[in-house]
Amino acid sequence: MKKQEMQSKKLSGNKPSISTQAHLDIAEIKQGTILLKDGSLRAVIAVSSTNFSLKSADEQNALISAYQSFLNGLSFSIQILMQSRKLDVNSYLDKLRSIMQEQTNELLRMQTQEYIEYVSKLIEFASIMNKNFYVIVPFSTQVAKESFFQKISGLLNPVGTISTKKQSFEKHREMLFQRVSQLASGLTGMNLRAIVLGTEELVELLYNSYNLDTASPIRIKDIADLELTNLESTNKK
Repeated sequence: MKKQEMQSKKLSGNKPSISTQAHLDIAEIKQGTILLKDGSLRAVIAVSSTNFSLKSADEQNALISAYQSFLNGLSFSIQILMQSRKLDVNSYLDKLRSIMQEQTNELLRMQTQEYIEYVSKLIEFASIMNKNFYVIVPFSTQVAKESFFQKISGLLNPVGTISTKKQSFEKHREMLFQRVSQLASGLTGMNLRAIVLGTEELVELLYNSYNLDTASPIRIKDIADLELTNLESTNKK
């Protein structure tokens, strides 16, 4: 009986495991564009945040009105993605300590020391999180399924088929980025920064999205690196 169980485990262990990628709708990422298996395209824009609660009533009303106009001006759907990740500010504190050591003004030196102590106590009792915001821009190509004769033609003339697919991709990508330009312009009109993600940034975003447990926390070396983030603190239990 034990021998049969060992053989069964051995045989099951030899079976190739199905890759996680096989379960995703993503076929390829190239030229700053996500190509899905159904032929449709996606582009992603990273968007800065604004502290709505700190604005005056008039500023809040103006921002709401601008956002309404922005949405009403769209002729296509969009998806808004928000990701919250733990922030590692130790490297930032190390940089502040080195600056403090070189500080000749005693008052500034004391203020820097107090600021470092404040942030150190803050991260000791609370998890500092940052929120990143993204706008996902879709473009559906509505690719029809190839017929039997089209598949045979593709086998007989693979170079021509590849060239046709490349031209089709370039055409659809150009139409997609026309939407991206429209969105970026609308976001800029609301005093928000909009950055279109490139290929490497898209790969990193998708990897971190599907590997939350293994994704390393964001390390901040300079306070200027927080320009596209929105911070919040979560009390540790």
